[in-house]
Amino acid sequence: MLPSLASLLLALIALAAVLGLILLAQRLVRATGLVPRGSGRLSVEETLALDPRRRLHLIACEGRRVLLLTGGTADQVIGWLPGPEGRP
Repeated sequence: MLPSLASLLLALIALAAVLGLILLAQRLVRATGLVPRGSGRLSVEETLALDPRRRLHLIACEGRRVLLLTGGTADQVIGWLPGPEGRP
């Protein structure tokens, strides 16, 4: 037996409401600072658009930082930057 159009519409509205509440809760948690940003081992510290295709990214990985060039014919590692303690 096929569900009626009204019950399908009610189910879609309920699904949209639940998804909206989840997204709202996620924004509230981030806005209140309960989850620190960049707390993982890998984080994007900064990104610079060089032209419409290429970007330069500064990535932090376990206390070390690396410059990556993306978007050209091939992505490239430009180089590792010294960490906060001066180590490479």
